[in-house]
Amino acid sequence: MNFWFSLLIDFAIILIFLLGIGQFKAPKSARRGNLTAALALALAGIAIVMKHRILEPHIVMIALMAGSVVGWRIAMRVNMIQIPAMVAFQHGAGGIAAFLVSFVELTRYVTPGISIGKVSGLLGLVIGAMTFSGSMIASGKLSNVVRQTPWLLPNHNWWTAVIMVLIIIFSGTASAHSEGQGGIYYLVILVILSTLLGVVFSIRIGGADMPVLISFLNATAGFAAAFCGVIIENRLLVACGATVAASGSILTLVMCRAMNRNFLRILAGSQGKPTNQDQMIAKDGTLPEPATSMVDEGSLSKEALKKDPFSVAIETAKEAKRVIIVPGYGMALAQAQFEVKELANLLEQSGKQVKFAIHPVAGRMPGHMNVLLAEAEVPYDKLYEMNEINDEFKETDLVIIIGACDVVNPAATRMEETPISGMPILMTHEAKSIVVCNFDDKPGYSGVENPLYMETHAILLLGDAKDTLGQLIRGLSADSGISQ
Repeated sequence: MNFWFSLLIDFAIILIFLLGIGQFKAPKSARRGNLTAALALALAGIAIVMKHRILEPHIVMIALMAGSVVGWRIAMRVNMIQIPAMVAFQHGAGGIAAFLVSFVELTRYVTPGISIGKVSGLLGLVIGAMTFSGSMIASGKLSNVVRQTPWLLPNHNWWTAVIMVLIIIFSGTASAHSEGQGGIYYLVILVILSTLLGVVFSIRIGGADMPVLISFLNATAGFAAAFCGVIIENRLLVACGATVAASGSILTLVMCRAMNRNFLRILAGSQGKPTNQDQMIAKDGTLPEPATSMVDEGSLSKEALKKDPFSVAIETAKEAKRVIIVPGYGMALAQAQFEVKELANLLEQSGKQVKFAIHPVAGRMPGHMNVLLAEAEVPYDKLYEMNEINDEFKETDLVIIIGACDVVNPAATRMEETPISGMPILMTHEAKSIVVCNFDDKPGYSGVENPLYMETHAILLLGDAKDTLGQLIRGLSADSGISQ
């Protein structure tokens, strides 16, 4: 194939791929963006086949069909709750593909000394193996197979540093002795060390930092693919890998900013400090006054608190004019997004203003709540990010929290040295009344107790969110005469 014609085809495919990614900025166009990006990757595969002679095409076709069938089966069986774990697993699959290709190419790379191709191959191997093991740990945490809380080894930072130094040493040794069986042994040791680094790195991350880990592994999978593309001299793989690496890196920084956390501190496993978003912990170690001090006199009376909580919640919802709904991971577990949409419609039909407050790290991966609500066809213009809606809670009559805990936990702004300390939260405690539809009143994913549950203006409707919302919907429909 002519060089310039080949270059033109590659450029066109890269342009189509970027066009697909550009459509991800809005939910309505995201589905089309996925199809556009998939088309670009399919064209890339065809272009590769046309450029190179395949020695065993039947083996390639068998592997392609087998992978496609397995991928299709997994995708069809995964529900919305399992999406974060599946995304982490896919990052790991990308990592293992990159390090296997890099491994094979390095065993064939007989050029003496240091070269761009050899260094890129070593980077693809190291980053790919680290991404694979780190992603498997993340997927295990997200699917409750691995302990979700941070796991710190004795002298954890020391072990991490030692492994990194050994990786650098064996990378240099493998580069200098790339020929023969000795070179293969060095590469195998390098893979083992890199895999171990991914495990040691990821086991210490948990709680509210999981969305950061997911986006970071997205970036490392892209880097591994890009470096792998350099050693095999494939422009399409370099471009697509670099695009994924760049987007994942930006997303990681966005997640860190949303949590008011330093990325290096997260990697080091350190806890955060309180912010000035709310009242701070006093110098003498005492906690500030409860958040109810900021609530108007319209908060729940002692008489109301003695009633059945569902009756109080229904009465409060009937009287409210401005309502904000806060979804969380518990909504995903209960698969209650459709009931949330039904409740929002019911409230709007009775003349109330309804908005949705979305915390950047709600759920187990970036954008998790947006995807769930989009599945229930909640209009995108009703979804508000934290910085857009936080000032409105003081003027809100009712906040309905559905399966959210850490992202509304005032302890994040008042207590030091907790997994969520310093993380900006949705200021739900400033609303006049709060209805909490959570499974129980236990701590959330971070393991930090939530003082919001003890506020006098909070109504706890504990139990499965799907059933709880169903009772609210039936109660409101019966009292208002609005059909469900």
